[in-house]
Amino acid sequence: MGGGHYDRDAHEALTATRVDMPKEQVFTQRQMHGNLNPYGVKMRESRDSENHPNSRAVIMVMDQTGSMGHIPHNLATKNLPTFMTTVIDEGTLPDVQVMMQAVGDAHNGERSPLQVGQFESEGHLIDQDLTRIHLEGNGGGNGGESYDLALYFAARHTSIDCWEKRGEKGYIFITGDDNAFSRVDARQVKQLVGDDLERDIPIQDIIAEASKRYHVFFLIPDLGRRGNCEASWRRLLGDNVICMESHEDTSLVAATLIGLTEGTYADMEALQKSLKKRKIGTDQSARVYRAVAQYAASIGRGGERPPAEDKGPPTGKGKGRARRL
Repeated sequence: MGGGHYDRDAHEALTATRVDMPKEQVFTQRQMHGNLNPYGVKMRESRDSENHPNSRAVIMVMDQTGSMGHIPHNLATKNLPTFMTTVIDEGTLPDVQVMMQAVGDAHNGERSPLQVGQFESEGHLIDQDLTRIHLEGNGGGNGGESYDLALYFAARHTSIDCWEKRGEKGYIFITGDDNAFSRVDARQVKQLVGDDLERDIPIQDIIAEASKRYHVFFLIPDLGRRGNCEASWRRLLGDNVICMESHEDTSLVAATLIGLTEGTYADMEALQKSLKKRKIGTDQSARVYRAVAQYAASIGRGGERPPAEDKGPPTGKGKGRARRL
């Protein structure tokens, strides 16, 4: 999948038509859409093509539980084009192919706890998978959400040319505000995906498996929720846990993390110059800077202080040992 061209103007125009629409009008699915059902799917593929000879796979995992529905809504009405234009215009991933996933809480008996789209390059197709997500809106109360299922699917049911042909990792961005369950439940995998597993898989093992082919990040939407899950995720992902200050920064933070990892931004000063050149507002630039600063330092791209106009304290502090996944 993912053979077409990205049209920035068309994508921005599409999201603009919904800018004032409430979540319930944008996401109209009341059950899992058939095209997003993972059951029986052998592979989702990110492939090179004439249009995209150097494809790179990016998986965006949306937590669709009740406390997190604002992020897919923001992407669908405003900010998903920001991600695409940033990684393309900066030359970071000119042949990016994006898969939309959504997770809920399989332990609570949700009907749509794992939803998976295709890898796509065209804005309207990415948007189509995004807005087909069933925002079931349950979850909570049992200490976690089913992020493990998204990692399992990425590890065992995706085939990506960037890794298989060139040894270049793809990217996984999980947005969430809860802990991961300690294990991938074999019964849930059988029910939802159709695979027969001999035993449950510890969460550390499935993260390690996915991380062989993907850089894995967990994005917490705002500082008010970092206490819910930051410590547990840092034990799993180290400095690949990113504490944002606003959920509206999700697209720009994800694109920035890719730019830092790929070396588009040699250091934080280069990042600041890029944000200024692209006319990102001072407040948002400062928020993005603080969100990614700890990760940048962990991969040797730290440096300059945040913009002088906004001297808020750095975020993302945690006890996890720095790891690059």
